[in-house]
Amino acid sequence: MNRRRVTVVAAAVGVVAGVAGLGVLAMPAGAGPAPELPEVGAEALVESVLTAKPSAFGGAVSVTNDLGIPGITGLPQLSDGDSKLRVWTDGAGRVRVQLPAADSEKTFVDDGQTGWLWDSAEQKVTKLAHGEAEAPKLELDPNAPQVPTDPVAVAREAVAKIKEFSDVSVDGTARVADRPAYELVLTPKPTERTVLREVRVAVDSELRIPLRFEVLTNGTAVPAVQIGFSELNVGPQDAALFTFTPPPGAKVSEPELREPTAEEKALAEGAFTEANPQVIGEGWDQVLAARIPADSLKNLAQQQGDDREWKRDGGPGQDVDVEGLLKQVGKQVSGPWGSGTLITTRVGAALIADDGRVAAGAVPEQVLVEAIGQVK
Repeated sequence: MNRRRVTVVAAAVGVVAGVAGLGVLAMPAGAGPAPELPEVGAEALVESVLTAKPSAFGGAVSVTNDLGIPGITGLPQLSDGDSKLRVWTDGAGRVRVQLPAADSEKTFVDDGQTGWLWDSAEQKVTKLAHGEAEAPKLELDPNAPQVPTDPVAVAREAVAKIKEFSDVSVDGTARVADRPAYELVLTPKPTERTVLREVRVAVDSELRIPLRFEVLTNGTAVPAVQIGFSELNVGPQDAALFTFTPPPGAKVSEPELREPTAEEKALAEGAFTEANPQVIGEGWDQVLAARIPADSLKNLAQQQGDDREWKRDGGPGQDVDVEGLLKQVGKQVSGPWGSGTLITTRVGAALIADDGRVAAGAVPEQVLVEAIGQVK
């Protein structure tokens, strides 16, 4: 595999995906009056969310993007709109996720020993090691799931990262997926410079798992992105859900697991050193920064390698027009720091300088400008 090529593509396209991914969390409240629950302190509620034991459950999850990003050819998961999936877990590491489409379905099953990724449209099965649900995304595979396989884990991770920099409170109760829940609210401290106003988490009153996670931005009462349970069945699930046998006639592939050669290690280390990824700031106004070689975006279409190539419609046979993609979703800006492309969404922004510097975060433009001046 041409690792340098993969690194460059991931860095360029990942900037766009990263900005969108800043807010891939939330779920509208379920119907019904607010339940009466015993009072609980905010810190105690946070701690219970972070330390709750995994539970077995199955449910339906809805995802709604309202980021203000126009439709991107070949990258439909970044566009505004709705999608649905179903997820099951036994609470001990086995999981099943199904992503239905109009005339096909993608399914991921981790049976505790092996992961299976099934694409009915392509009649293709990818076999992975246990716990490697994210592996297909490393090559930006458009056929890989583009939504979190564990919405509970996503919400917990987000709460853990921002609680230190937030004012935390409990704002009543709610009923979500027909279960009673506390409304946990995390608001940026006054010193935080961010475009986000608050995060609201509906926490199951019994299990302490997040049922709903809303990210609200400044100037609007509508969540920028929503993900969470619309249906939830708590308790042991059918064991057959966590087994998988490739259908007859399906093509089964397995990523080659081998020790990289000295040359591949050197290329990977060189690419990492050249990119020099950095974290600038902390908390809500944390900025992720890196440096893409100045000519990489221009020359990407001419690079050759044994990697599978992208196509604008998401299929093989033609390279991604990265420069065209950036122009499609961003605007040209300049200042004492230089010139480049600014991509903004309701939950954050990314600044891509013409000389290859990149900065992204849930912050206003000025914070990115300050950060990109620190990129080495």
